[in-house]
Amino acid sequence: MWTWALGTPLALWFGELIAQQMLLRRATHPQRARRAVIVGATNRGLQLAQTFDGQPALGVQVMGFFDDRAPVRFPTDSFGTCAGDLSSVSEFVSRQRVEIVYITLPMVPHPRIIELLSSLRNSTASIYFVPDLTVFDLVQPRFDIVDGIPVIAVCESPFYGLHGIVKRLSDVLISGTALLLLSPLLLAVAAGVRLDSPGPIIYRQKRYGLDGREIIVYKFRSLRVVEDGEKSYTQVARNDARMTAFGAFIRRTSLDELPQLFNVLLGNMSIVGPRPHAVAVNENYRHQIPGYMVRHKVKPGITGWAQVNGFRGGDDLDSMTMRITFDLEYLRHWSLGFDFIIMLKTVTIMWKDSHAY
Repeated sequence: MWTWALGTPLALWFGELIAQQMLLRRATHPQRARRAVIVGATNRGLQLAQTFDGQPALGVQVMGFFDDRAPVRFPTDSFGTCAGDLSSVSEFVSRQRVEIVYITLPMVPHPRIIELLSSLRNSTASIYFVPDLTVFDLVQPRFDIVDGIPVIAVCESPFYGLHGIVKRLSDVLISGTALLLLSPLLLAVAAGVRLDSPGPIIYRQKRYGLDGREIIVYKFRSLRVVEDGEKSYTQVARNDARMTAFGAFIRRTSLDELPQLFNVLLGNMSIVGPRPHAVAVNENYRHQIPGYMVRHKVKPGITGWAQVNGFRGGDDLDSMTMRITFDLEYLRHWSLGFDFIIMLKTVTIMWKDSHAY
């Protein structure tokens, strides 16, 4: 049994390694590579060709580009001389035994596209359209099939399917561990708030959460006068007269945000994500900043990409626009590794953030 337990994983790993190497050599052999042409000297076509060139394991050899335009009208000089125009594609495909045709032109019923597709019916080449979706400034683009109907996600949450489960598990693990380890600190801050000024220890405020639904966000109270944030909200300024002495300390060190670990554990916030704004702030800026509400495609976070890049405070239009820019960049490029980078940056700057007051 010990021999089996120790030997089987090693044998499986070794067998898979050998199989991968054999398949890789088979796929990258010049005689086995599938011949392909790209119709459309576009940036997307160049990107596709560079992908095939940089990943031999894909087993595709690009024979050339075809375009009706003169080379001076190409986006870059990287295309060189095209193999011909669209009318010569069919003849080239037959003569060179091309197996795949990638069309990187707009997927519209243009006469030249229809004529091209008609001429390729006499060949056995596989034909693919490669749409350039970057013109739509997509957030988490994704292809799907709904009962046989192809659909393209233009704006979607990055936490779709398995990603959502992974994100939630990491939030529960981190917030639960942090609450256990920081419980003495939480009690100390709560006592400090109580002794410093009369009023509630925990400050509750309405903010927008996932998909724009209202949530209650918890913070240690740092002001003498608090607002619910639904109808009006006054941004805290440096040396704000409403701020208590202890409140200034916990805001400067970000200790006032610690109760939001309970929000994370409850599931209406995340450790990392766009910072939640008061309802009144959302209603003010959603009509002024394009894409403002897209940030609500994910749960709000205790810390975020905008905050670690210096855009923590500021209630003016320019500062808010930059915060939204970083929030949308986070949505486009999310990964679990990206979250950990933001968390590490947060720890390194929370004690010396000049924007914290």
